[in-house]
Amino acid sequence: MPEDTISQVMIAVDPHKASWTAAAVDAKLRALATIRVSVGDDGYRTLRRFARRWRDAGWAIEGATGLGAPLTNRLSDDGVDVIDVPAKLAARVRLLSAGHGRKSDDTDAVSVGVAALTGHGLTTARMDATVTALRAIVEHRDDLVKTRTQTVNRLHVVLTHLIPAGAPRSLSADRAAEMLRRVRPREVAGKTLRGLAVDLVAELRQLDRRIAKAASDIKAAVVDSGSSLTELCGIATLTAGKIIARVGSIHRFRSAAAFASYTGTAPIEASSGGVVRHRLSRAGDRQLNCCLHTMAITQISRDTPGRAYYQRKRAAGKSHKEALRCLKRRLSDVAYRQLLRDSGPEPCGGPGRTIGGDSHVLRGRLTPHTGASDKSLPEPTASHSTSRTDAAT
Repeated sequence: MPEDTISQVMIAVDPHKASWTAAAVDAKLRALATIRVSVGDDGYRTLRRFARRWRDAGWAIEGATGLGAPLTNRLSDDGVDVIDVPAKLAARVRLLSAGHGRKSDDTDAVSVGVAALTGHGLTTARMDATVTALRAIVEHRDDLVKTRTQTVNRLHVVLTHLIPAGAPRSLSADRAAEMLRRVRPREVAGKTLRGLAVDLVAELRQLDRRIAKAASDIKAAVVDSGSSLTELCGIATLTAGKIIARVGSIHRFRSAAAFASYTGTAPIEASSGGVVRHRLSRAGDRQLNCCLHTMAITQISRDTPGRAYYQRKRAAGKSHKEALRCLKRRLSDVAYRQLLRDSGPEPCGGPGRTIGGDSHVLRGRLTPHTGASDKSLPEPTASHSTSRTDAAT
């Protein structure tokens, strides 16, 4: 552990909707004191007085850009850097502790402190207002699309009782309304079901309008960001918005390999003895992985360098899924370089310090640790100027 962190005390916070539980953890991973305060101005001032008991104390928050975002924002406004500790990392620390996985707010806070002092690649949280707003719109649209799918499914069930064989698979509000015009039941049950179907059609129309508005807002935000991701084949405005929202600052990734590990496209080494093997990664941000999957499928269906690379892998004996994973790994590097070009050089003078071992605290959130199996592959796939139109589902 570096000399500048030996005497350090970490104020670790386990945030909740209505309370903050903080623990002071020293460099020897001992809990010095704990405190629980209510969320609000009084609670914030109490936390700051609690932290002043130790000189040059650092701050760490579990989910600093999620549930802990209000506290992170207040600390950032006061010039205090905050270490973002992933909830999974804190849970692993708690599981391996002497308490045999016992859980309470105090033990959670201590686990956050231990993780912050010993974790590798933990970074200081930075709340970008533009990215935060874009992510909110993207997640709102995803929720609307999910609700629309559920509404269509309910409408299908109701129409099955009103129309022989029900409605076709691809059902829109206009198509459902047209079908209902020809249905005039006379019995009570039929009239009730038709009324429910009419209500569902109206709800479907409203959802379509809200989804279209959210898509328009995302497109405007992507254009205002100046991103060139849409120049890549397979990435249209909705996919680009999701990538920008979930990546944040690309400079928090030290390499293309680290970015591939974060997106779950880098294979995981599972070697033992003299046997060297790699397996599929189920980790990483699955939303980003889905974006790269869409990009890969689109490139395979068109005359692109990605399709040529995929065909070479198939000719080499790989299955469709194996060749597709190889292509996604290449496209991860392509997206990483495009994001780097859009963001320009890394900002100078940003917060950076070492917290435990050889981990580095840089701008952004968790930077995954990469091994030999995560390294960039040769022959990077070139981009294509054709963009794909995003579907509403």
